[in-house]
Amino acid sequence: MATTDDVDRPGAQHWVPEGGDVDALRDAAPACRGCELWAPATQVVFSEGPAQAAVMLVGEQPGDKEDLAGEPFVGPAGRVLHEALAAAGLDPEQVYVTNAVKHFRFEQRGKRRIHKTPLVTHLRACVPWLEAEIAAVRPRVVVALGATAARGVLGRTVAVGTERGRVLDAGGRAVVVTAHPSSVLRLRERAEREAATAAIVDDLRVAAGAAAG
Repeated sequence: MATTDDVDRPGAQHWVPEGGDVDALRDAAPACRGCELWAPATQVVFSEGPAQAAVMLVGEQPGDKEDLAGEPFVGPAGRVLHEALAAAGLDPEQVYVTNAVKHFRFEQRGKRRIHKTPLVTHLRACVPWLEAEIAAVRPRVVVALGATAARGVLGRTVAVGTERGRVLDAGGRAVVVTAHPSSVLRLRERAEREAATAAIVDDLRVAAGAAAG
């Protein structure tokens, strides 16, 4: 039986249409077999937002609700994100939202599907989609939501606490790192949640300034 380490992950490049616009990419994504995550997932979850947007948000992967709906950030973390965007002066309808990994990775426990963080090999397999999206949308700034997304965007290990809230130069690409909104939901105390949300809002304001500049 194959283990986590010896599963064949050929990468998404075989399924990404060369030079495709967002619609072409979205149409091609359901056929992707770049890694094994497509098999247990309900469907691919690609992106939402305008085909040309100044700000692109990149999350980690779809969650349970996103997997069922086929849309990114429609669950509780999405509500946190939308509120933070509005507080930062960004129209949620005018940003492009996607994930570094396009299928839900989970562990089945009875009737529940428990989120599992994607492996680095999953990020590598899926990065051709993300690179194609960035090339098609041509955002002025890319916002990486959480360490996994930041690794997918920047191609290296990222410590969110030390690199968040400033504009990073990634080969001529402006990138801002912030926490994933789901991290707010894991906090028990109201004061902690409010402080964590405010920090995300501050980071998004930096991204908004970079996009405007």
